[in-house]
Amino acid sequence: MRGIKTPWIVVLALIVSTTISARAGAAKKDVRVGDSIGNLTFKDIHYLPRSLDDFSNKKAFVLAFTTTSCPVVQRYLPVLKQLEKEYRGKGVQFLAINDGPDDTILELAAQAVRFEMEFPFVKDFDGGCVRALGVQRTPEVAVLDGRRMLRYRGRIDDQYRLGGTRESAGHHDLKDALDAILAGKEVPTRETPVDGCLITASEARTPKTNVTFAENIAPILRERCQGCHRPDTSAPFSLITYKQVAAKADAIAEVVAEGRMPPWYASEEAGHFINRRTLSAEERDTLVDWVRAGKPLGDETKLPRTPLETKADGKWLIGKPDLILSAPKDDLPASGDIPYKYVPLPYTKGLSMPYVFTEDTWMQGIQILPDNPRTVHHCNMLYMIPGEKAKKTNFITGTVPGGSPMILENQVGFLIPKGAILILQIHYVSTGKPEKCQINVGFRYARGVVEKRLRHALMDDNSFAIPPGAPAHPVGSSRVLDCDAVGIALFVHMHVRGRDMTFRAHYPDGKSETLLVVPNYSFDWQIPYIWEPGKKRFPKGTKLEVVAHYDNSRFNPYNPDPNKTVKEGPQTRDEMLNGFFFYTDANEKLELQIDPKTGRVRTEKKG
Repeated sequence: MRGIKTPWIVVLALIVSTTISARAGAAKKDVRVGDSIGNLTFKDIHYLPRSLDDFSNKKAFVLAFTTTSCPVVQRYLPVLKQLEKEYRGKGVQFLAINDGPDDTILELAAQAVRFEMEFPFVKDFDGGCVRALGVQRTPEVAVLDGRRMLRYRGRIDDQYRLGGTRESAGHHDLKDALDAILAGKEVPTRETPVDGCLITASEARTPKTNVTFAENIAPILRERCQGCHRPDTSAPFSLITYKQVAAKADAIAEVVAEGRMPPWYASEEAGHFINRRTLSAEERDTLVDWVRAGKPLGDETKLPRTPLETKADGKWLIGKPDLILSAPKDDLPASGDIPYKYVPLPYTKGLSMPYVFTEDTWMQGIQILPDNPRTVHHCNMLYMIPGEKAKKTNFITGTVPGGSPMILENQVGFLIPKGAILILQIHYVSTGKPEKCQINVGFRYARGVVEKRLRHALMDDNSFAIPPGAPAHPVGSSRVLDCDAVGIALFVHMHVRGRDMTFRAHYPDGKSETLLVVPNYSFDWQIPYIWEPGKKRFPKGTKLEVVAHYDNSRFNPYNPDPNKTVKEGPQTRDEMLNGFFFYTDANEKLELQIDPKTGRVRTEKKG
């Protein structure tokens, strides 16, 4: 071969090819088809650690490796969806295991909603599942039998490739493997090549140096975390001082790295919301690097002021209230379910003496404030005219984990009508020891001119029945707007079987728009999704639709009873479908001059 020159690009290609092949070959030698596989672990869409042990009495497992960006994965998800439906009743458990280094749990949960997938999507953060099964590409599948022996590894079928597609599959490798395992036979073809995207392991990152609490960490916490993690909130601990943060540093690093905190459950695929509370990649890295560096304090003179130092009104986020009404102090048991309480405001010496609004009263700030917030899961407030039937449309506001008080601006007000009394619906929770709690409600009257009244449309359903074991049972509802509307915010409420909810708008011209996708709903962090003021407009006749899915399967870690048919009801063991759309009438022009001392109309201009 002397005298023959090989082009350098060919040499480079051979080196890269050999390196990849060697690495791939090493992976396959480590794990062979026929090997017994241990108890694989991963995180579910609730960020909880899970494993194959969470599935009992399964005859086979199909573990499909995915990312949110691989085009071959996108093509094969509908195929996997159909196969899972075919084999679910035969004792086969499907899982989609995401191994994209840059994919978040929120993104993989959104992928499951977009493709209407019913089986679990989970995250392999450290690549342990990839290594344990010897897979190399997405969407490669590994099939285990009931004893967790690896019986097949390879492609789903031969229809879709990176370079193109066939009209139909010529070989149904995954289906053939499952049929053989269920029949107690040897798999005809135990391993097949996969034409997909190479799985890339996360690369070690060089940590930043000279990261200190005072200069780098405290400003991030001030902006992103201390709104919840401070005294008199539902957050489990405060993150105000260096000592408090250092004591929780390792836990903070973990939840930040996984994207679990700050809590945010709206997919980026639909809508922009001004209260989005997520960290940038740089902020996440900075927090993790600080923990790895030993949590240095730095120059204390450079610490930013905390919310408690900058907010004159302390616990009242609405500012100093003009009116405070209080419920009685409740004695709560140490354990067990606590029935919902319905309490008129206020109470005096055990006798109800409701506060009656003797005139129409306009509010721009309302905050429900428990003095022992860890005992309150949520508290809703509505108004009622004595002698009239209570209506869901009389809802005013509520407090929930992760929520925020009603604060209205831009000449928008909330009307409590003449003759109304206020009712609290309180959902207490036991904490493991006897507790006491009193709920106070603060009100700030409207100031200046009120041009528009805050309104809401509620999409709900009281007649659904979720079957036992259903992994993604759909429930929907819709409303048609009777005016031109300016959207303010959306809000999602379900109970512990709620998996996801999607809001869509169907416009009179035939076009449709997805307004919000919450792909991994959290009962413990119920967040409003707020639009930029005045930006989101809807013409009269727009149909607002919500579609939610409920997980009544055994894999749902919060499911009280997967053997139960679940219907609508107030307790956590029941379910709800509540999709709120808050808005104003775009053409309304009230021109009401409000007395800031009473919230009543001072003068009214008449055209």
